[in-house]
Amino acid sequence: MTAAYDTPVVLDRREGPYGEVALRRHGELLQIIANGCFLMDTSDGRSERLLVDVALAELGSRPDPEVLIGGLGVGFSLAHAAANPRWGAVTVVEREPAVVDWHLHGPLSEKSGRALADPRTTVVQADLVEYLRETSATYDALCLDIDNGPDWTVTDGNDGLYSPAGLASCARVLKPGGVLAVWSARPSPEFEGTLRNAGFQRVRTEEIPVARGVPDAVHLAVRPG
Repeated sequence: MTAAYDTPVVLDRREGPYGEVALRRHGELLQIIANGCFLMDTSDGRSERLLVDVALAELGSRPDPEVLIGGLGVGFSLAHAAANPRWGAVTVVEREPAVVDWHLHGPLSEKSGRALADPRTTVVQADLVEYLRETSATYDALCLDIDNGPDWTVTDGNDGLYSPAGLASCARVLKPGGVLAVWSARPSPEFEGTLRNAGFQRVRTEEIPVARGVPDAVHLAVRPG
């Protein structure tokens, strides 16, 4: 547990391509801060793991599915995916060089070291929105967690992921019958409508209760095929 009187200690602070990012330790927790705004920490991870689990369950018995995880974060989704032998390949796209380095060589390796050493794992340093627009690769599942969700983005440009153009890019890199799972800090009925309008099927939302406030959510949709 982290006592209320603990003072966060900055372990590293860097100027990245999208502003300042910092890694802090607060008691037993590691925290990522971007441009002074708290993004995430290592306190829970239930919703990040659910992001991966619901996508895999929706794929049914498809053999050796390949998953793209958008956003490395503190490593919950990656570690959870790599721990499951059902995934045939795990690709992670992360745009912040510092975050990648903290996982490969820094304190966050304690969360993701085993997953990064897995031969099925590939790390791509790129902006996710651009990667989805430009890559020739295709995947059975996209598990995307790069901001607070469709209704409130912290970083300029991330809102493009949730737009019709962004969802068209998602559909383009999904194999027929592939699954799109999108993490959000709150359920978004409007985003469900955007998914349906973009041609996705079996749209639904899984909610994850939190101690205070509205629940976290995973928005789920399937590309026809």
